[in-house]
Amino acid sequence: MKLSAESELEQESIGAALAKAAPGACIIYLKGDLGAGKTTLARGFMRGLGHQGAVKSPTYTLVEPYESGGRRCFHFDLYRLADPDELEYLGVRDLLEDDAVLLIEWPERGAGWLPPADLLITISYVSDGRALLLEAMSAVGEKVIERLQSDIKSRN
Repeated sequence: MKLSAESELEQESIGAALAKAAPGACIIYLKGDLGAGKTTLARGFMRGLGHQGAVKSPTYTLVEPYESGGRRCFHFDLYRLADPDELEYLGVRDLLEDDAVLLIEWPERGAGWLPPADLLITISYVSDGRALLLEAMSAVGEKVIERLQSDIKSRN
């Protein structure tokens, strides 16, 4: 599924729609260059769950937990991860076993350690905004894309 966002607000809106389409347990990989808007999409996702507070990039903490609307979400940013084994020392394995949505930026840095994605979202620059490519990597991911497509059609 291909989507486009001409502004930060549109990208957050896509994130909010994604939150409504995702089940309570889902693993979403977010890929893209620095500044492409991975955290912007995650912010929209949290807003879509009903989170009212700040949504900051977990670049230094590696993970930020959120709970809103009876759902749990963990936002990971693995950009500064030197070795995937560091995730074990940080106690991340316990988080991966929770019934929660995992939004994982820079998943390639946790290769071999992270569970496979249900949905892969690749964000790239285009002349007047961003292009988002959503790829289902499991039956759960296929369901998310179906729900998202249905939501977008009903709004148009």
